[in-house]
Amino acid sequence: QLQLVESGGGLVQAGGSLRLSCEASKSIFSINVMGWYRQAPGKQRELVATMTTDDSTNYLDSVKGRFTISRDNAKNTAYLQMNNLKPEDTSVYSCYAAIVNGRRKYDYWGQGTQVTVSS
Repeated sequence: QLQLVESGGGLVQAGGSLRLSCEASKSIFSINVMGWYRQAPGKQRELVATMTTDDSTNYLDSVKGRFTISRDNAKNTAYLQMNNLKPEDTSVYSCYAAIVNGRRKYDYWGQGTQVTVSS
């Protein structure tokens, strides 16, 4: 069973930076996708950034140029560097991982970490 442990959330002023980390437990299976989603109160959950095993990335348009995802496959850890944060980035950020085994896909979620950006 894959466990995801997140860290790095907090309160910052607009224009500041935070770095989120997500460490997955040891697994005999390769983790095909790691990344983050976010959901603010009253809003739909949205993909923020993901990275696949072959380093292909996908970003939410509003964070392009400000957020950078990276991944250390040896440590089963993903990072999200968030620069020039804006109040609209305020949300609960949840780490996500997916494992594809044969024709089965397994999704895993972290507990979520609060990111609050003040004006």
